[in-house]
Amino acid sequence: MIPRPQLLESPDFTEPGIEWDDTPCPLCGDRDEELRFEATDPTPRDRDRGRRFLVVRCRQCGLSYTNPRPGPESIGQFYPTDYKPHRRPRKLAQANPRGRFWERLLGRPCHERRGLLPWDGVGRLLDFGCGGGSFLKRMADQGWDVTGLDAAVGAVQNVQDQLGLRAVVGSLPHPDLRPGSFEIVTMWHSIEHVHEPLEILREAYRLLIPGGKLIIACPNIESWAFRRFGTDWFGLDVPRHLTHFTRNSLTAMLLTAGMRVESLRTIRHSDWVRSSAKLAVRSPRAHFRDQILTWKPMAKLAAWLVYAMGRSDCLIAVAERPRV
Repeated sequence: MIPRPQLLESPDFTEPGIEWDDTPCPLCGDRDEELRFEATDPTPRDRDRGRRFLVVRCRQCGLSYTNPRPGPESIGQFYPTDYKPHRRPRKLAQANPRGRFWERLLGRPCHERRGLLPWDGVGRLLDFGCGGGSFLKRMADQGWDVTGLDAAVGAVQNVQDQLGLRAVVGSLPHPDLRPGSFEIVTMWHSIEHVHEPLEILREAYRLLIPGGKLIIACPNIESWAFRRFGTDWFGLDVPRHLTHFTRNSLTAMLLTAGMRVESLRTIRHSDWVRSSAKLAVRSPRAHFRDQILTWKPMAKLAAWLVYAMGRSDCLIAVAERPRV
């Protein structure tokens, strides 16, 4: 049995008001797990400083996940009030279709950076984990019939009040969302946050029309940056990130949910490399190379080289609900 998270100063630490969830593998349901590493919260509240969170790996299917983890009723306590993805966007970038070739060449597909999808036309789109709504706004401006979904009440309220777009509070399944009612479902850095990712993907399958597309972006735990920075990697972000995907595990989960995987590749995030280096230089085990990578030009160069090797921080998958 994997031990519960503890404070470094007090191995017997327990805290009222937090429910700890000791979970089986979110993919295969097995409990045959091995400890992979432990890490601390990079943005803790004062009372959380020093608390270790454990990341384990399923010996049966290879999926890595945080375990034990804060339960569904407690996980909200670990999101800072100024959590960046929930903020209202200060500036909404305009899409530029002419940049598509260069975006792909340089490792940032335009539909992830600029708000374009890799298909022409418009339709009904659900953004799961819509946050502040910047992606929804860009899609609405292009003529898409958009709906946002987020567990953060304040984020949804901002989308409704400030952007004038449809958004609902909660997760999947949701009573306001009918099966077969979307051509596109997007999940930009949200699937790693949920307690039951396989059930979320199965519900996305039900919401899509036959031939509908699902786009997922999530951190890549087999990236160069994770191997270089370890528990200081920006994409780790425990305990908010509950599942830690690789190419193989994300593919397996999509297939198990009934989807057909059209493409899966890495994309670069130079700001993630730089943020990882900034976390690393605060560590007692910091290396002089970490300081170099806090410089934006060097972080961009490193991110581009890693992208060329297919080992970038982030995975992006495009999957389809089969027509038959």
